[in-house]
Amino acid sequence: MKASWRVGARGAGAHARANDKLPAMSEAMVKNEALERALREVDEQGFAVLDGVIEEDLLDAIDEALLRIERERSIVPASNDFEGRATLRIYNLLAYGEPFARIPIHSRVLPVIEGVLDPECLVSSLSSISIGPGESAQPIHSDDQVIALRRPHPPVVCNSMWALTDFTEANGATRIVPGSHKWPDPPEYGRQDIESIPAEMKRGSVLVWHGSLWHGGGANRTSERRVGIAMNYCAGFIRQQENQQLGIPRAVAAGFPERLQRLIGYGTYRHLIGHIDKRDPRELLGGEGTMRSIWDL
Repeated sequence: MKASWRVGARGAGAHARANDKLPAMSEAMVKNEALERALREVDEQGFAVLDGVIEEDLLDAIDEALLRIERERSIVPASNDFEGRATLRIYNLLAYGEPFARIPIHSRVLPVIEGVLDPECLVSSLSSISIGPGESAQPIHSDDQVIALRRPHPPVVCNSMWALTDFTEANGATRIVPGSHKWPDPPEYGRQDIESIPAEMKRGSVLVWHGSLWHGGGANRTSERRVGIAMNYCAGFIRQQENQQLGIPRAVAAGFPERLQRLIGYGTYRHLIGHIDKRDPRELLGGEGTMRSIWDL
């Protein structure tokens, strides 16, 4: 049920050598197998867990930055049941630059997203979710239910949750309904009798799910926060949840790697959607444009 991209003493290659039955697997082979497994799980059950794929130094940097922003901006909970009355959320994290700019292009997560959507996908939103002690369970929902498409449909949204703390059933691990991405209807908002399971995972792991999957944040019955990063993506032809081009200062976006610039929308989809007078939008950031119009190919 879980897909791990970790390679080490207990990895697939070491296990094969110890038993002397299978040829040693290269790191690339292990990663390819894990990627294929994750994509198969998202397709079949609607989600996959990538175990321990985020580096500890990046997790520490994100922790420190979130706490600083909370203090500086005096972040307080919202006043509705969906966002949570004991939950702190910080939106538009890419506007703060580092270390958040490393999240959307992480080499052990982005390939899964691209496999579910396609390489021309976009960042939809990037936010933090810190579920505090005493928080109640979030209403079960699907992330693409506001998009007017007949279900079930191919994925147009693929989202992920990075665990900055351990995610347990007790502290509010995301609750999921396996296979629900294939159902003909989204959940009825506020319905209380939906059976779900907790996506428990260790700090540094990432939950990836199909945008049609029924899910919701769990209740926190502990005395500690459950902290995660909601890194959400959409297909290149879908409107982003957060307006990346207006929400991120252009001077900040200009310092991003080209791959991230493309992901936030400074590019075109299929050599057509998103152009500016047949020019590459990346030129607005001072970068070199590489666009060739679909009509000129």
